[in-house]
Amino acid sequence: MIMGRKLKDFFTIPSDILPEFWHVAFNRNRISLLVICIMILGMELFNMARVLLWSSSGLGTLNNRIYFGFYCSLFVVAAIYLLFAYLPKARRPKMELVLQYGSVLFFLLWHVSINSYDLIRDANAEIGIYYTAILGISIFILMTSKLAVIMYLSAYVLFMILAGGILSSGDRINITFTSIVAFAVSVTNCHHYATNISQRMEISKMNEKLQILAQRDALTGLLNKAAFEHCAESHLQREGVVLLIADLDNFKSVNDLYGHPCGDFVLKETALSVEAAFPDAIGVSRIGGDEFAVLLNPVDESYLKEKADSLISSISKITWHGIDVSSGCSIGGCRIGANGVSFGYLYAKTDKALYRAKAEGKGRFFLTKL
Repeated sequence: MIMGRKLKDFFTIPSDILPEFWHVAFNRNRISLLVICIMILGMELFNMARVLLWSSSGLGTLNNRIYFGFYCSLFVVAAIYLLFAYLPKARRPKMELVLQYGSVLFFLLWHVSINSYDLIRDANAEIGIYYTAILGISIFILMTSKLAVIMYLSAYVLFMILAGGILSSGDRINITFTSIVAFAVSVTNCHHYATNISQRMEISKMNEKLQILAQRDALTGLLNKAAFEHCAESHLQREGVVLLIADLDNFKSVNDLYGHPCGDFVLKETALSVEAAFPDAIGVSRIGGDEFAVLLNPVDESYLKEKADSLISSISKITWHGIDVSSGCSIGGCRIGANGVSFGYLYAKTDKALYRAKAEGKGRFFLTKL
């Protein structure tokens, strides 16, 4: 059961990385097909010239006309691919899927057909064209396992239909094993790229999480002071923006009487209360110790007082295992004037408002203006 699951995982691409896999595959194949098509154009121009100009019979024989038709068809398809591959519409995933892999399938079946014709003309002809085509595609074209099955099975079946009766048993075995090897190479390439993409996406997610964690206070999950300041900077030129600082009253006595676990609990509950009181805040932060900050869009003074009083009341009701720990807080606020200010200046003014609130008896809210 486990082995079967591992085998299935090897042959399939997880759905969460499939869009990125196609993006990588299309980019890689675009370069490979550009080189392949340029080589085809050059070689088939030479082959067409060889038939028309340097062959004594020209197009006078059926054999030359058949070969000339082969050369023209490959030349035309390569030219059509190059014509359409770099149009804006061709970069759409479905269009690029059809254009790239349709061209690759044609190139592969073309080589099968011309190699089969060689064998029909001469049973002793080499089958190296087939080997070169399928192994080259397996190395240079990135595809899913399903597409690989379609490609190599189509080529193998067509070869056996057209020339299987001419081939010796040894050649048939060699063609079969070569087809299997080409499929294995394609599947391995697909798995390798899928694994790399998956690992890269995991690293990217981890980096995003680490970046978020670097901006957050470890205990409360609120923004830390540096992140809060960065968040606030872009809003400090707007008239009416308000900074609030809430500081817990007598927090040291809570730690001394009930221990640091209780103190940490009070800080977490305070953080939740601050977020609940100001759900539309620009940013909420624990800026250090038992001090919290809130940046608000312009609001009227009555709203601020109502919310501040509600927060003070909420914090005063915090209990630790059913025990009233006598927690409380004071809040200072400062509203930005018309000219805007720096964060440091606004913070200093708000801090003075906080100490004014504490000086008036704690458990109070005091608002000042710039």
